[in-house]
Amino acid sequence: MAEQRYDRADDDVGNLVEIGHVNVNVTDQLAATEFYVTGLGLTRDPYLMTATSNMWINVGRHQFHLPTAKRGQRLHGVTGLVFPDLDALRARLAKAKIPVTEVAGGLEIVSPWGNRIRAHAPAPHFGPVTLALAYVEHDVPAGAAEPIAAFYREIIGAPATVKDSAAHVRAGRQELIFRESDAPVEPYEGHHIQIYLADFSTPHRKLVERNLISMENNTHEYRFMNITGLDDGHVYCRLEHEVRSLRHPLFGRTLVNRDPSMDPQTYAAGREAFAWATAGA
Repeated sequence: MAEQRYDRADDDVGNLVEIGHVNVNVTDQLAATEFYVTGLGLTRDPYLMTATSNMWINVGRHQFHLPTAKRGQRLHGVTGLVFPDLDALRARLAKAKIPVTEVAGGLEIVSPWGNRIRAHAPAPHFGPVTLALAYVEHDVPAGAAEPIAAFYREIIGAPATVKDSAAHVRAGRQELIFRESDAPVEPYEGHHIQIYLADFSTPHRKLVERNLISMENNTHEYRFMNITGLDDGHVYCRLEHEVRSLRHPLFGRTLVNRDPSMDPQTYAAGREAFAWATAGA
């Protein structure tokens, strides 16, 4: 028998395969472009949602979806992104006159609508990527972490643990984090996240049994909003999940990512695209 040299559990991802996108409304696409494209150096999807009614922003293999509305939305927490070069990010933000705060482990930037972005340098625990949506962290009431972790384990089939008063839900190489706070919970504003599930039907059946399905979109997609206790049915967090199967036509779609360091003075033919994955991805 061959000697076991690896911890095989490290590669167990569970049923929640990936966080595909974070969706928050914006009121002004020009301001959104200045923040997400000029400041952060991300890329607007050139193929889909090119009208002024919505903007899809590529982050490696993940996205922000930014529909235009009369009122912007704010995710009550923070979205963690991996960037290849924090010094270059600082320079872009300074040039765009976007304030940045130094925080433990990286930088924090706030959008015009109050959405907090935490920028991290590439690191092994984020996987072999240099540009990615690494985690979505949501503020929840004190005492909510344990029942939320149980919900994801039992209903969604995702590995979930509680550490330092926060539920950590594994989503492939990403994480959903629900961090307890003593501050009053702010009213839910209708933002959502999108996830991909390998076993699409079992969570659906369990959500139907608890009357938690909020929308039946199509054969490849449904939604739920309330994260509840398994025994008491209490709503511990409201966060709409756009749930897609792995047969969804957008799963695994190749996204265009530009090299934001490229300008007319530094242009090199064939070097416009940015490779977000490192060896071993």
